[in-house]
Amino acid sequence: MNEHDRDGAADVSTGNTGNGTEPAEAPEAAIPELVIISGMSGAGRSTAAKCLEDLGWFVVDNLPPALIPTMVELGARSQGNVARIAVVVDVRGRRFFDNLRESLADLDSKQVTRRIVFLESSDDALVRRFESVRRPHPLQGDGRIVDGIAAERDLLRELRGDADLVIDTSSLNVHELRAKMDAQFAGDEEPELRATVMSFGFKYGLPVDADLVVDMRFLPNPHWVPELRPFTGLNEEVSNYVFNQPGAKEFLDRYTELLQLIASGYRREGKRYVTIAVGCTGGKHRSVATSEKLAARLSAAGVETVVVHRDMGRE
Repeated sequence: MNEHDRDGAADVSTGNTGNGTEPAEAPEAAIPELVIISGMSGAGRSTAAKCLEDLGWFVVDNLPPALIPTMVELGARSQGNVARIAVVVDVRGRRFFDNLRESLADLDSKQVTRRIVFLESSDDALVRRFESVRRPHPLQGDGRIVDGIAAERDLLRELRGDADLVIDTSSLNVHELRAKMDAQFAGDEEPELRATVMSFGFKYGLPVDADLVVDMRFLPNPHWVPELRPFTGLNEEVSNYVFNQPGAKEFLDRYTELLQLIASGYRREGKRYVTIAVGCTGGKHRSVATSEKLAARLSAAGVETVVVHRDMGRE
C-alpha cells in the first residue's frame, strides 16, 4: 500500500513539468468512518463486531488505543477500499487503555467521524455468562467473578460516559443484539438522529442504557379496569383509555415539543443516538401505549425511530 502511494506520487511529480504546466495534484485521501466498540467483558462486544463485519466494516479486535490513529491513516491511504473501520477496545489491552483519550483527541483534531458503542450488562447477567462458559473474568485475578466485574466497571466508567450509543444486553440474546446493531448501522445513508423508544416497568428496574426517562404513573392504571387488564397498550381499547385521561394528550404534545428541542441540541453536539425510556408500573399498558404514540410523533418529525417493549409479557 505504501509502495503504491510512492509510485503514484512519482508519476505526478514527473508529469509535464518540462513544458511549464503545473503538476496534477494527488487526490485527497478519504478519511474512513470509525466506530470504537467497547464495554463490559461478556456483554457482547464480539457479536457487535461480527455484525459490523457482516455489514462490510473492516474490523480490528483488541487494537491498542495508541494505534487507532495509525489504523485510520492506513485506511485513508487505501484509495477507498477501507471506508469504514470498527475497532474493539477492551480490558485485555489495559496497559494501553490510558492512551485512548489521547488517541480520541488526535482523531478529533483530524476531523475523523468517530462513534463509541458501549456494550453494557447487569452484574447478574455477566456472572451467569462467565459461569456458563466456565471461564474467569479477565480482571478477577485470585478473586471472584464479581470482583473482576467491579474492577472493569470502574476502569470503563469514563468511557461509558463518553459513548455515543449504549446498548444494555442483559436481557438480549445474540439475535436481538444483532438486530439492534443492524438497526443502527445498516443502510447506505446515516440519518441525522436515531431514536429508540423503550417501554418498561418500574418494578423490573430502570433501563441502564436510557438517555431520557418518562414516568407515566401519573395516569390511572388500566390494570384496575377488569375488561382492560388482559390487554396491552398495543390494543386500541387500552390506548383510547390512556389518552382519554385528563392531561394525557397535553403531556404527549408538550413532551414531543421538548424532544424536538433536545434533538436539536443532540445534533449540534454530534450525538446520533438517543434512547427514551417510557415507564409505568408493569410495562404493559400506559408505557406501551405512550411509547407507540411518541414513536409515531418522532417518525413524523423525520427521526428514524425503533420501538422496543422491554417488559411486555413478563406478567
